[in-house]
Amino acid sequence: MPQETAQVNKSIFTPFNVIAGMIIFCGLIITVLRFTGGLGAVTNLDDNNPWGIWIGFDLLCGVALAAGGYVTSASCYIFGLKRFHSAVRPAILTAFLGYALVVMALHYDVGRPWRLPYPIFLSPGTTSLLFEVGLCVFLYLTVLFIEFSPAALEWLGLKKIRNLVVRLTLVLTIFGVILSTLHQSSLGALYMIAPSKLHPLWYSGYLPVFFFVSSVFAGLSMVIFEGSLAHRHLHHKMDETHLEESAGVALGFGKAAAFVMMGYVGVKFIGIAMDNNWHYLATGWGLWFLLELIGFVVVPAFMYAIAARDRNLRLVRWASILAVLGVVLNRLNISVVAFNWHLPSADRYFPSWMEIAISLFIVTIGVVVYRFVTTRMPIFYEHPDYEH
Repeated sequence: MPQETAQVNKSIFTPFNVIAGMIIFCGLIITVLRFTGGLGAVTNLDDNNPWGIWIGFDLLCGVALAAGGYVTSASCYIFGLKRFHSAVRPAILTAFLGYALVVMALHYDVGRPWRLPYPIFLSPGTTSLLFEVGLCVFLYLTVLFIEFSPAALEWLGLKKIRNLVVRLTLVLTIFGVILSTLHQSSLGALYMIAPSKLHPLWYSGYLPVFFFVSSVFAGLSMVIFEGSLAHRHLHHKMDETHLEESAGVALGFGKAAAFVMMGYVGVKFIGIAMDNNWHYLATGWGLWFLLELIGFVVVPAFMYAIAARDRNLRLVRWASILAVLGVVLNRLNISVVAFNWHLPSADRYFPSWMEIAISLFIVTIGVVVYRFVTTRMPIFYEHPDYEH
């Protein structure tokens, strides 16, 4: 008995569990402060900077990186690329958790979070861009929940309901792609109302196009990145089919991402040419813009292309890390760094440590839930009762 107890304690007090527990405990304390003392008690937000890192990182980055769900589903069920089928469930799970955590983060940022359902159910403002974003996110989160449910239903042994949901796969995939196209682009359109606040190199009439196109290669890169981590830490949960197809998924998605990323670069330069903002490239802001575009889009695009040609898995995984960081940098540049760029540094927004801690808290919850689900439900393997 003492030996068994020691083994249980050893399995509980792992470095991951200890660090995650500390982050969650700290996040819960700050959550109490936020909802008892208001936004001013934990944030550096003000009238000039009403949207901070909770919007820039938790929402904009969260939605972009969760795009792997609709990209993978569309590849498999609409374009008929069945060799990517093993990546669908992990991608759907990541997307579902991503959107769920986005909604969770919104409760921290909105002054009266209990009124979040009002625009959809009680007083819809159909002419508002925010209404369109909110409605699409609400509907797509529902779609993702239904798309994810077969794994949970197989785990629970509810065969009849599971079989019914599986028949809806194609319809759900098409609906999900439509909704994702709408709200991914609309998030970019939100910043078109602030032409005097956002730096001209990031402001453009093509912002909706930029956001949508970048979400495609963000989703592709996130599937590769998430798959790399899963293979390292959850290898024992994968069946032979998943292991055999993993290399093809990474290389195929990397090749697709290379094409999309270079198309994105072309559209970005078209935007600069249309607004005649070439002279800004010779400034400090221009160097920062080129670092984002070349260092985190062009470079990983070439890495993807070389990796696909040489079938180099290590290179494609490193490229996915750079691409994911590039999408995060782009969203933070638009929402925080290049926003109110003309103000003196004393009036610029910088997140408080508690804002950063809450963002880290939300990400940690996502990782913990992902780990819980993948170690118990048939995500990386086919359930024995439903093979083929």
